[in-house]
Amino acid sequence: MRILITNDDGVGAEGLQALERIAAALSDDVWVVAPEREQSGASRATTFTDPVRVRRLAPRKYAVSGTPTDCVILAMNDLLEGGRPDLVLSGVNRGENLGEDISMSGTVAGAIEGMVLGVPSIALSQAGDYSTEPPAARFETAVTHAPGIIQRLLEVGWPRDVVINLNFPDRPPEQVTEVEVTRQGFRDIHNVHAERRTDLRGLHYYWMGFSARSTPQIEGTDLRAIEEGRISVTPVHIDLTHMPSVHTLKGVVGGAVPKIS
Repeated sequence: MRILITNDDGVGAEGLQALERIAAALSDDVWVVAPEREQSGASRATTFTDPVRVRRLAPRKYAVSGTPTDCVILAMNDLLEGGRPDLVLSGVNRGENLGEDISMSGTVAGAIEGMVLGVPSIALSQAGDYSTEPPAARFETAVTHAPGIIQRLLEVGWPRDVVINLNFPDRPPEQVTEVEVTRQGFRDIHNVHAERRTDLRGLHYYWMGFSARSTPQIEGTDLRAIEEGRISVTPVHIDLTHMPSVHTLKGVVGGAVPKIS
């Protein structure tokens, strides 16, 4: 099995090293194509207005000046010698990718691009402790448990238009004993905020980030599973159509073009 791995934390990230260990437990044909610098929050951004540079770091390992999506496209189109991958793994992200965060995640986007290009793809993220400086993530938990879960997922398979979003709780490996197949949850508060600061010249700028607030979560969601120490396996896809609204609006807006009254 040929495996392509990428991430959004950058080619030097500790989580990428963890993912290399995970991939090595599954195959000896592993390729790394990852961003040169951190691309957290890049979602499915693709570089159209600047050249994308590629730097070869080692046999089967490349750093790319663009986004996770750029990395997967370049890997599929040019960098992988001898054929396309059989599996794309993206991560292991420092920090969970749950709930509404999925739509902005560069980690999930790397997996989505693999899926779009016809390859089974999995995004992996490790929850961490954000009270430390720098924030700590127990990557050993993902390294310990991911290979067995990935192998089982490959055995049973999943639809071609689905990406598996795999999250590991912030607990030591020996304390993690359960896997739960979950649905995407949603928080009732918005954790992303902009902090206004002043530079040394007296000019204002903003720093975007997440707050550490949490709220009670609904059973069966990815948020609840991680909160309670279980590994979360969430099948996600990019069909954003809200079908109930389609049926409702057909009777209101469908047909002749409405005129202003």
